[in-house]
Amino acid sequence: MQTPQQPPEVRFTEFFSKIPAVHWIGMRHIFFAISGFLVLGSLALILTRGLNYSIDFTGGNVVQVSYQTPMDLAGLRGDLEKAGFSDATPQHFTGTQSFSIRMKGAENATDAAGEHILAGLKAARPEAEFVLDKKEFVGPAVGQHLFKQAVFAVVFSLLGIIVYVAFRFANPVWGIAGVMALAHDVTSTFGLYALLQLEFDLTAVAVVLTIAGFSINDTIVIFDRLREKMRTMRSESFEAVANASINETLSRTIITSLTVFITVLSLLFLGGRTIHNFAVALTFGLVVGAYSTIAIALQIVHQWNLMQAGHPAHAHAHASEAPKKDAPPPPHGGRKSHRR
Repeated sequence: MQTPQQPPEVRFTEFFSKIPAVHWIGMRHIFFAISGFLVLGSLALILTRGLNYSIDFTGGNVVQVSYQTPMDLAGLRGDLEKAGFSDATPQHFTGTQSFSIRMKGAENATDAAGEHILAGLKAARPEAEFVLDKKEFVGPAVGQHLFKQAVFAVVFSLLGIIVYVAFRFANPVWGIAGVMALAHDVTSTFGLYALLQLEFDLTAVAVVLTIAGFSINDTIVIFDRLREKMRTMRSESFEAVANASINETLSRTIITSLTVFITVLSLLFLGGRTIHNFAVALTFGLVVGAYSTIAIALQIVHQWNLMQAGHPAHAHAHASEAPKKDAPPPPHGGRKSHRR
């Protein structure tokens, strides 16, 4: 009696067992053109359309209501949309039937905003019983303070990354290249917010820092492989070593990015309106971050090496180290000619 043969086990990583031989560095001018278009286009959108700042940064009116009958956040959001307050942001206080409703507006319109919201909620759900707990105005000073704190968080994160990468790889150029790739990702994400007019709130700051973390993590993996290959491929050019480093870590980059990408897509399609903007921006940022890991950081390092090689002092040093050519032998095989 023959025992049934087990089907061969196929691992997901076997699809990437063969290392590709893509000449990434040779395409750096194409990558620079694409990245330049993304960055300049994003800056143009930010300057022309601007960011749609939320009440976190601009200030506005806050109205708090309490329901006597059961009410959930989705139901309140639907009632606000029916009443014409689609731009209002409701928030539920856990364990209670109280809700905070935030919306943009001037300080002198706080009373009117509260009355309009109450009238709209009553018209949308007449059977619901609720009371107005309080209404207040959050000044722009608080929003400006939060905006400064957000800017400081992003700037200090980038500076910390420069110091860390420069210290770990003993080369400040690598740290600067990594942060330039991050600046590309952050600027492109800001451009998406300006293009789609997504509300830019404190969650958007979390998106930017999350994208920066994923992107620099992949970049450090490639830099680490580059440092390792530079020790084992001493006879090869930097261009060949860089291509080998990207190709050998490409499977890791694809698998990691796909894993996170699938998770974020689940948030995008199943997470509801509350985290929709977060999921849209994070999805875009992950794609841009995976691209910049391959197309920006190492390309900048290689371009810097080319510029250094073309520097007069650097070129003179290489010329002095080059072996001197043998002088041509004298005529007649080195024998002196004698005239009679």
